[in-house]
Amino acid sequence: MKALAASGDTIHLSAGASIFRAGDAGSTMYGILEGTVRLSWDGDRAHEDLTAGDVFGAGALVVDDHTRFGTAIASSDCGLIVMNREKFLFAVQETPMFAIQLLASIDERLRSLKRAAVAA
Repeated sequence: MKALAASGDTIHLSAGASIFRAGDAGSTMYGILEGTVRLSWDGDRAHEDLTAGDVFGAGALVVDDHTRFGTAIASSDCGLIVMNREKFLFAVQETPMFAIQLLASIDERLRSLKRAAVAA
């Protein structure tokens, strides 16, 4: 992801900054270069804390007229890479390992959420 950041759009946010809110229209995915992000849903009753290397908001790149399901807030000062569909497709084409790492990140997040749900 750091290699993509060199040629991509990056943003820096202060702790507490809103990245997006549930119900917002979405057209970008984010990758965390540094810092932490809290992704929450269901009125903040459920959440996950994401760290460097994690990606979120990928649904916006694969679903037309995407509406954000959750709310993303910077938990600490963050550096994020921002990718629209065009940049995402370019990254997948030029760096196939990016797609594999993306899928691995999403799979690990789903497994972690499942473990948490079973433990509750």
